[in-house]
Amino acid sequence: MTQTIHKLVTFEEFIEWYPNDGMRYELHNGVIIEMAPPTGDHEKVVGFLAEKITIEYVRLGLPYRIPKTAFVKTPSSKSTYLPDVLLLNLNNLGNEPFFQKQSTVTQPASVPLVVEVVSTNWRDDYYLKFADYEEMGIPEFWIADYAAHGGKRFIGDPKQPTFSVCQLVGDEYLVTKFTGNNLIVSPTFPQLNLTAQQVFDAAL
Repeated sequence: MTQTIHKLVTFEEFIEWYPNDGMRYELHNGVIIEMAPPTGDHEKVVGFLAEKITIEYVRLGLPYRIPKTAFVKTPSSKSTYLPDVLLLNLNNLGNEPFFQKQSTVTQPASVPLVVEVVSTNWRDDYYLKFADYEEMGIPEFWIADYAAHGGKRFIGDPKQPTFSVCQLVGDEYLVTKFTGNNLIVSPTFPQLNLTAQQVFDAAL
């Protein structure tokens, strides 16, 4: 990732500035960050997870959708993220002050689940976004580390591909890690029939 603007900006300034240049940008603690173009392997995992999630909410008849592009704004207003997969609850979008014009959500009731597929900038997912999604109160957060980019404290030593499910319990995330042929356990989709290895194999 490359930092593109060094002065601190507000959410409103970020949204007004956001260019239509084909690149992806996030606001990290008031600093605009240009996201490195994703690799093909990364996008295959993103697409695979989006497909599996869609199958689940359609089968259950839930009022959910996965948008092509939508931002998550943190309570402090200093950070705004573009998750790899963002599951929206359509029933709460009418309560969102920025969604209609800026495609941005701020309330946990709007986000049953958020997914980040880990790249080389793994600290953003395991530290920054983990803390902010937790503070927002998003009920469930998946971290798909298919290429074992993360630090050893998160994915073991020696490192191995790891799928982490972070479930909000009280005001903190309880993290459960899945590897190999472990079936992923999801509070949002209790009938999900998916192993960690299937996620990792999606990159092949």
